[in-house]
Amino acid sequence: MPSSLFVRKPLARLMAEAEGAPGTLQRALGPLDLVMLGIGAIIGTGIFVLSGVAAVDHSGPAVVVSFAIAGVASALAALCYAEFATMIPIAGSAYSYSYATLGELVAWIIGWDLILEYGVASAAVASGWSGYFRVMLEGVGLPLPVALSHAPGSVAGAIVNLPAIGILFAVTVLLVIGIRESATTNSLIVALKLVVIVFVIAAGAGYVNPANWNPFAPYGWSGIMRGGAVVFFAYIGFDAVTTAAEESRRPERDMPIGILGSLAICTLLYLAVSAVLTGMVPIGEIDKTAPLASAFRARGQNFAGGLISVGAIVGLTSVLLVLLLGQSRIFFAMSRDRLLPQFFSRVHPRFKTPHLSSILVGGFVALFAGFFPLELIAELVSIGTLFAFVLVSIGVVVMRRIAPDQHRAFRCPAADYDPSRGRLPWIPMASVVACAYLMASLPWETWLRFVVWLAIGLAIYALYGRHHSRAAHEEREAQEVHA
Repeated sequence: MPSSLFVRKPLARLMAEAEGAPGTLQRALGPLDLVMLGIGAIIGTGIFVLSGVAAVDHSGPAVVVSFAIAGVASALAALCYAEFATMIPIAGSAYSYSYATLGELVAWIIGWDLILEYGVASAAVASGWSGYFRVMLEGVGLPLPVALSHAPGSVAGAIVNLPAIGILFAVTVLLVIGIRESATTNSLIVALKLVVIVFVIAAGAGYVNPANWNPFAPYGWSGIMRGGAVVFFAYIGFDAVTTAAEESRRPERDMPIGILGSLAICTLLYLAVSAVLTGMVPIGEIDKTAPLASAFRARGQNFAGGLISVGAIVGLTSVLLVLLLGQSRIFFAMSRDRLLPQFFSRVHPRFKTPHLSSILVGGFVALFAGFFPLELIAELVSIGTLFAFVLVSIGVVVMRRIAPDQHRAFRCPAADYDPSRGRLPWIPMASVVACAYLMASLPWETWLRFVVWLAIGLAIYALYGRHHSRAAHEEREAQEVHA
C-alpha cells in the first residue's frame, strides 16, 4: 500500500499550514467562552430526553450510575484531548491529532467518523427542538399542521419538518456571521439553561420519594452499562470544544479549562437531575419524550413544566450551535489537507469564518432533519464518539513516544510508556478500555450501521481523498526526484 496512507504530519508542519493558509480564523475565544461552549453542547438532549429513555428502557433508578460511568469514561478521554488541544491548537480536533500520530488513513477514518457524529447528532437535536417547539405553541393555542411539522414517515400525513429546518437555518446564519457573535449568543443561552437546570434540582428535590428508587437496578449490571452507552450521547460536547482551538486566544491555557471545566460541571448536574427525576416519578410512569417537564406536571406543577419546556428549547438551540460549529471546522481542516474539495477551507474576508463549510453542513443537516425520520440516533452517535475517544487516547501514547521532548502546556497524567522504568500509560489505557466496553454494550444493529458508514467513507477516500491529498502529492514528487 502507498506509504502516504500512513504518513504522519509533524506538529510544526500542522501549525505552519494553519498559520500560512490564505484565510485565517479569528482568535477571539477566552476560557469562559470555551467552558460555555462545552456546557452549551453537553447539556441538551442528554438530560432533557435521554435521561428518561435510559431510565425506563435500561437502567431504572440506577441511571445515576449510568451517567457516572459515562462521565468517568469521558473524563479519561478528556485528559487526553486536553494534552492534544494545547499541543496542536488548530481546527480539526481528533482528525488533526490522528494525522500527527497515526497517519493519513486513520485521520480520514476519524474525520469521516466525526462527520457522522456531529451531523447525525445535529439532525437529532433539531428534531427534538421541533418537538418541544410544537408543544410550546400548542400550549398557547397555536398548533402547527402535522404536514409541516413532522418528517415523512414519522406520523401519518407528514410532509416536512419545517421547525427543524428553520432553527438550523437560523443557527447556520449565526455561525457564518462570526465566532465572537456565536460565542456570545451561546453564553447567554447557556446562562438561561443553567438557571432552568438548577431550578429542576432545587424544586424537584422536595417531591422526591425514596420508595421510587426501589428496586434500584431492575435490569442488573448489563442494563446499567447499556444505559451508560445510551447516555454517553450526552457527553459529546466537550470534544466539540477542541474544534474551536484555532479560535482560542490562549489555547495552551484556555483549552484544558474549557474541556475539563465544562465536563466537570455538566457531570455533577447530570447526576443530580437524574436522581431527582427517578425519585419524583416511578420508573413505569416516566415520559421518555419529555421526562423532566412531565415529572413536574405529574405533581401538579404546570408552570414548572412549562418553564422546563422553554429551557429545553433554549438548551437544544445551544447544542445545535456548538455541534454545527464543530462539524464545519472538521470540514475546514480536512479541506485544508485537500482530502475534501479546497473551497471548503475558504475563510470569509469579513467575518473570518469558514462560511462555505458552515453553509454546506447546515444545509445537509436541515435536509436530513426535515425529510427523514430519525431512529436509534443516540446509539449511532455514541458509537462514533467512543471510537474517536479510543483513537485519541492511543494517539497520546504514540505522541509521547515519537515526540517526547515536545512542549506540552498540559500533560495527561500517567501517560508515559517506558517499560524499562516500569511506566505504563494508565490513563490512556483506562480510557481505551472504558470506551471499548461501552461500545461493546451497544446492539449489533448499531455496529452494522457504523461499519457501513465507515465503508462509504473509505470508498470516498480511495476515489478522491488519496489522489488529492497534500501527502499523496508530496509522495509523488519525492518519487519523481529519486527516479
